[in-house]
Amino acid sequence: MSITSERKAEVIKANANTQGDTGSPEVQVAILSERITALQDHFKAHAKDNHSRRGLIKMVSRRRSLLDYLKSKDKDRYAALIAKLGLRR
Repeated sequence: MSITSERKAEVIKANANTQGDTGSPEVQVAILSERITALQDHFKAHAKDNHSRRGLIKMVSRRRSLLDYLKSKDKDRYAALIAKLGLRR
């Protein structure tokens, strides 16, 4: 259900603003999106796993909060991130 450290490093490298950037909203949203995608695949096989579903809902909420923050601070970065990750909204 979790992403591998190699995959996480790839996601960070692809979305980082500067070298060593792991805390920017873009990186955090990208990592959360990767984890959410992994959990969605998990639910195709385990439909009644309600404990993991709660974690999924928390991750979606956290991602939404980060996206709202980014949208309020810099609409251009927000639009670029949404387009890059292929998120709806």
